[in-house]
Order: sequence, then structure tokens, then C-alpha cells
Amino acid sequence: MRLVSDPGYSEVDLSASAEELTRLASAVAQGEGLLNSTSSPGSNALTGVEVRKTSGPGVLIHRDAERQMLVISGDSAGRAVLAENLQAMATAEDGGHLHIDYFPGHFYLADGSLPLVVSSPHGGMPAR
Repeated sequence: MRLVSDPGYSEVDLSASAEELTRLASAVAQGEGLLNSTSSPGSNALTGVEVRKTSGPGVLIHRDAERQMLVISGDSAGRAVLAENLQAMATAEDGGHLHIDYFPGHFYLADGSLPLVVSSPHGGMPAR
């Protein structure tokens, strides 16, 4: 798994194998887990993802700057939707990417969530 934080746009790009995305989806659904990512010194890469249960409302995606980690926390209903979306990317047979962006009134993301772009294991653009 690779997580790159884009300082210019305050978004995080996530690219991973199908197996890694499935593990992340499972951790999100369960509300707990710590997954490592590949990083190189001096880059904008984050060291991993930590998933936590909270009472919500919704799911908050944020960056722990001190630990250089992406943190996903939230209530079970919101985490279930996010887990389904991540699992769908893991099992997609085509390339593509998923934008997970908060907007006012979003049905499962909490205000303050960082934008997350999840690329398909088959590449970020559909192969057609």
C-alpha cells in the first residue's frame, strides 16, 4: 500500500493491491486496525493507516501529522459504507479511482474529513 499526502490540495492518494484494499476494508468495517504503507524518506508518503471506532456521527478521515499516519475513525454505519466502497475498488476488474470527498450534508463523512483518492489495483484510469 502506498499513501501520498498532497500538500497542495490537502488530499491523500491511496494505491494498493486488491489484497491490501480488502484488508483495509475489513479493518474499516471492524473499526480497528493498523496497516503499514511503503514510504521513503523525504517524500510526502504516509507511514500507514490507523482505523478506530468512535461514536460519530459519520466517518472522519484525517492525517496525524506527528506520526505521519492516515486515521479513519467513525461510527459503525458510516464505516460500513466506506468499507463497501473500498471493497468494491478491491474487486473491480477494471482500472479506475474513487474520490471520497466531504461536502455539506454528506451522508457518511464528517465535516473536516480530508479528501481521499483510492486507485484501483488495475490502475487509476479505466482500461477500455
